[in-house]
Amino acid sequence: MLKFDVAIVGSGPSGASAALKLAKAGLSTVVIEKATLPRYKVCGGGFVYRGRKNMSFDISEVVEKEFHTVDIYLGKKLHFRTEREKPIISMIMRDSFDNLIIEKAKEHGITLLEGVEVKALIPQEDTTTVLQTTGEDVIAKFVIAADGAYSPIAKMAGWKEDTRTLIPALEYEVEVGDEEYAKFSNEVRFDIDAVPAGYAWNFPKKNHLSIGVGVFKKKKLNLHQLCQEYIDKLGIKDIKSISKHGFQIPVSPRTDGFVKNNVFLIGDAAGFADPITAEGISNAIYSGNLLAEAIIEGELTLDRVEALYNDKINEKLVPELMTSLKLSKWFYKQKTVRNLLLKKYGQRFSDAMADIFMGDRTFPTNISEKIQEKVKELVF
Repeated sequence: MLKFDVAIVGSGPSGASAALKLAKAGLSTVVIEKATLPRYKVCGGGFVYRGRKNMSFDISEVVEKEFHTVDIYLGKKLHFRTEREKPIISMIMRDSFDNLIIEKAKEHGITLLEGVEVKALIPQEDTTTVLQTTGEDVIAKFVIAADGAYSPIAKMAGWKEDTRTLIPALEYEVEVGDEEYAKFSNEVRFDIDAVPAGYAWNFPKKNHLSIGVGVFKKKKLNLHQLCQEYIDKLGIKDIKSISKHGFQIPVSPRTDGFVKNNVFLIGDAAGFADPITAEGISNAIYSGNLLAEAIIEGELTLDRVEALYNDKINEKLVPELMTSLKLSKWFYKQKTVRNLLLKKYGQRFSDAMADIFMGDRTFPTNISEKIQEKVKELVF
């Protein structure tokens, strides 16, 4: 049996980032990944600057394109463009990005178990846990569930699925002809209401376009039809190939906590994607680093680590997500009022979102009051 201080299940940005920080501090750490790296991962691949600037190393080698401007469209009449000196969004492919972080962590001594799946968690009397796997079993003082939106580890540890909100999304990796690529490869665009209660996006990558749709409330919709309609709306005709990927995005933090015994949740397993944009990479990395800090500062003492982790995520991360959740409910459900506000304050909204992407500001804590004030200005 293999012994470690920390066992991390999942090699995505949250788990890999936690592993890197733990390894730098000298803690024995294993990352258990059911696939073999690098592996394809469904994701829009838009990495906002607030996440990139907080990386502990340069990621330029895996950045496919950088965008200093972002375009937001609302129907045919409203279009808002925001520009920044630094790249607002960097385009990555998750196979190379995730693998880069893992390789950095390996340089500091982590163990990577690839092609290995965890089948069961067996708590021990000394508060350690045995992870029964399809390979050699692992025993660890701490278990980190970094295994994504569906998180089998969270289920094994006792979390319920109805404690967060999952929304459906669909992404097409679209290879187009040279002329079409030249036409659409220089603009990151978000089209609000291109789908009911959601938005569509076009994220240009190095050699193709990532085009997708996401719906922010539970409705039975034909996402494939909506995505094709969006492609038609953009006027993309010269299509060489399309690879289609459906997935779920957790856009609300779990309501039953993030720690059970010695099992800790980070990233999508915890429900840390932003509720209004569904962007999850930056918060995944952030939460992974916060937990690693808690384990290091808590000196591997369970009660101290749990208290530190809860303090850290409740200081900034969770309050911001709850504020964003309020804004999201209004933004996607109060369409008429929202559109009236965007007609008057759309550019200001676009600039504010860019500031949040850059890490220069956060959502105001009194978001409901702010919206009511703006509505009164329109009415009176």
